[in-house]
Amino acid sequence: MYEGEFPKKRYKYTFNFLQQFVSREDKILDLGISNPFSEILRDKGYNVSNTAGEDLDLDTTAVKTTDYDVVTAFEIFEHMVSPFNILQDIQANKLIASVPLKLWFASAYRSKTDDWDRHYHEFEDWQFDWLLEKAGWKIKKREKFTNPVKKVGIRPILRRFTPRYYLIYAERAK
Repeated sequence: MYEGEFPKKRYKYTFNFLQQFVSREDKILDLGISNPFSEILRDKGYNVSNTAGEDLDLDTTAVKTTDYDVVTAFEIFEHMVSPFNILQDIQANKLIASVPLKLWFASAYRSKTDDWDRHYHEFEDWQFDWLLEKAGWKIKKREKFTNPVKKVGIRPILRRFTPRYYLIYAERAK
């Protein structure tokens, strides 16, 4: 499946952040189909279920249940036209999510071979905070981190010190 404990820096960073707020007894719903990070969580003893590949812009049924303690969403909201709908419909009381930050030196990502793999949004931190607040969440912790790439050029150099990801832990506002 993957080599080493964490095949990517962001997985290690995200795991260390997540374990501060989520216990192995918590039931986790990870938005999106099973992926390398949800598999890492399972391998480490976490109780993780994934959504089934439905269009979460149109069908938010998966999160309209109290069967889960935590919803995780790692790099999924940028693929949605309207992440507000699903954020508002989540019934779990905890949310851990990460989004790519808008980079001034790179345009939004769009795959040339996959129609689904594109970003409708690349957020500035204040935009994501506002979206969460409007959907009924209170951010308890937030962090930004870089994701350097092993390429040559100006953008790879900028990625060494420019935060690429924004990671939050939020609880349902009371």
